[in-house]
Amino acid sequence: MPFLQHSSYQKPFYLFNGHWETIVPSAFRKIKGVTYQRERLELNDGDFLDLDWLKSKSDKLVIISHGLEGNSERHYAKGMAKYFFQQGWDALAWNCRGCSGEMNRLPRFYHHGATEDLNAVIDHAIRLGGYTTVSLVGISMGGSMTLKYLGENATNLHPSIKKAATFSVPCDLGSSAAELDKPNKKFYLQRFLKKLSKKIEAKSKVYPQKVSHAGFDEIKSFRQFDDRYTAPLHGFADAQDFYTRTSALNFIPLISIPVLIANAFNDPFLPDACYPYEMVRNHPFVYLETPAHGGHTGFSLAGKEENWMEVRAFEFISVGSSPNWWLQTKGFSPS
Repeated sequence: MPFLQHSSYQKPFYLFNGHWETIVPSAFRKIKGVTYQRERLELNDGDFLDLDWLKSKSDKLVIISHGLEGNSERHYAKGMAKYFFQQGWDALAWNCRGCSGEMNRLPRFYHHGATEDLNAVIDHAIRLGGYTTVSLVGISMGGSMTLKYLGENATNLHPSIKKAATFSVPCDLGSSAAELDKPNKKFYLQRFLKKLSKKIEAKSKVYPQKVSHAGFDEIKSFRQFDDRYTAPLHGFADAQDFYTRTSALNFIPLISIPVLIANAFNDPFLPDACYPYEMVRNHPFVYLETPAHGGHTGFSLAGKEENWMEVRAFEFISVGSSPNWWLQTKGFSPS
């Protein structure tokens, strides 16, 4: 399918660059009028996931996957759930292990490739909900996880899963990790490491033989963190093995339902490898949209509570079996 040559997204005039477009909505955007119903899903390995629902007895469901160190309360997840709910859909924003406000039980955490957990959520929702239409939305890490899930399950997807929309996706994990090592982006890395440090410290008190917090302050990059914690806790040889085996780029070619990938050009988290133009040029199902602006999970709309991600996700997901006519009405053409 074509990538989208022209995007409808227009940034507010007061957000001057990709950093502002990322930071301002993250810090100040508030979503009102959302009261989730929480459900705890017990997993076969003895751990649990907390699921946050908005239900209206619809036969349509959107499942929303959040980003690294995010949760269902983040503005982009809560806003997405609210927007779909207002359009008559049920919405499920699930929390990765250890992200719901209560630490998970096992030594392991979550990571970009933890599709076994997304699979458990989807199976549970379909089994109990009786939904005829299920669509997936993933933001940042959640987008990476969604693309991997769709690729590795391409030949055995449940027939109710119709479409997916993903935003701000670090499609290539190794280069994305390196991008945040750059001096002008260390701010983001340090914020992530500060949050992760607290979780590692908590784990070390429960599982001192498996997790050590000693020397955490010496970690200066995502690769170092992934070498020390992500890889050994989740069965990878090292950080590079983790990046190679879980990067969404390796699974995009296999995807078998219509999927939107929307990555802003000025996203401070994403290097060139996260804009897979050649990969999607002749792909029968994957659409790549690259707005000039938007930052990372920002995409604010001036004077509106909703953001562009929510509007675009619903547009793409709700158009019917093929988004081609939607592309034409939006003024897009094949590249």
